[in-house]
Amino acid sequence: MAERVISEEVTILVVDDDDIDAMGIERALKSLRILNPMVRARDGIEGLALLRSHGAVRRPYIILLDINMPRMNGLEMLAVLREDPIISSAVVFVLTTSKIDEDRVAAYAKHVAGYIVKSEMCDGFMRVIEMLDRYWRIVELPTKS
Repeated sequence: MAERVISEEVTILVVDDDDIDAMGIERALKSLRILNPMVRARDGIEGLALLRSHGAVRRPYIILLDINMPRMNGLEMLAVLREDPIISSAVVFVLTTSKIDEDRVAAYAKHVAGYIVKSEMCDGFMRVIEMLDRYWRIVELPTKS
């Protein structure tokens, strides 16, 4: 299998406090030979800081966001992100353990691209990364705010 990039210069920002899940995403990228850069934040505060820091997360980017995190959870980060004119257009996929309907509704109210429950993934993160691979081959991402 040839190495490939999902889309020209697309960065994947993983905002998740779970080291095992972050490693699983990284392994899936490597297994599928997807070379796009991955940046990790352990909570919403760190994720927002990276997005606002010049050059830390290069555009275009996608965000894989957990909900249950310390300091600032995913829903809180989404609320701040959608209010910030510089980063409000971010494409966000929620990747979480939460099956709570209120969390799902709240995430979609903040315009997430998708809500994926980790326990529903029988083959780890491979399908998520394969989905992103297909997604980025079709969509055009904003490269500026």
